[in-house]
Amino acid sequence: MHYQQNSRVAAAYIITSGLMFACMGACIKLVSQDVDTEWVVFCRNFFGLVLLIPLISRFGLDNLKTKIFRWHLARSVMGLSAMYCFFYAIAHISLADAVLLSYTTPLFAPIIAVFLLGEAVTIRLGFALLVGFAGVYFIINPELAGSSWISLVALLSGFLAAIAMTCIRRLARTEPTTRIVFYYSIICATLSVIPLIHAKPLPNLYCLVVLAVIGALAILGQLSLTQGYAKASVAQVGPFTYSSVLFATLLGWLFWQEAPDILAAFGIILVIAAGSVALTQSGKQRVEQDDLVIKD
Repeated sequence: MHYQQNSRVAAAYIITSGLMFACMGACIKLVSQDVDTEWVVFCRNFFGLVLLIPLISRFGLDNLKTKIFRWHLARSVMGLSAMYCFFYAIAHISLADAVLLSYTTPLFAPIIAVFLLGEAVTIRLGFALLVGFAGVYFIINPELAGSSWISLVALLSGFLAAIAMTCIRRLARTEPTTRIVFYYSIICATLSVIPLIHAKPLPNLYCLVVLAVIGALAILGQLSLTQGYAKASVAQVGPFTYSSVLFATLLGWLFWQEAPDILAAFGIILVIAAGSVALTQSGKQRVEQDDLVIKD
């Protein structure tokens, strides 16, 4: 069954997901002062998996069998690596910059799709990508050597997430959404246990509660995002995903007095504009693939 198209409701869902993800980022920045990134990543995946158990149970274990596990594994490893980079960046640079640089996924995705899926890049899309990467340059600002390498870590999270998203598009050809979410959750939760060997113990119960909130916000954000894309195409509502950057900028200013300078602000505008064009163009080219993802 296809969900009825409703761009206004879809946009509301996408903006809600943006708020959830921005609040998640703020909680990560808050708790990272006392907790290692390894714990943040593990708890985000563990509590997320716990919240997904009812959905997985409803889906049925017999429907979890897959013949393309290698694509699930590739998606999970890339997504988990992106998560580590993103969470580490949040702890060390401004919340807005970390969120925006991780949202460069639409700029990397068309390039990666050329190599993995054999897709072509239009002239308009190619120009948008050049504009977007120019914006990234202004945000990173190589003259600020002390923080620019951490900005590159945040940028790497966007690149790795783009590979993960390309894997999802391949998976969506034959795999239902619930199966994709299940393998991603279980693989990430399992793999993220390993780095805990070198992490410091959690200092107190308060940190554990905040980590649980991070997991809950992540799932709520994902569910809202899924609902948004189920009710309208990427071309219609994709640009609204950048609402998370605006919320992150506001939260960073309110709680940590973070404000972008003129060059960074100009870069943010370029990346959001280019990313929106990339999402719109890519969405128009993949209507049939979007339909595959939103089937019940």
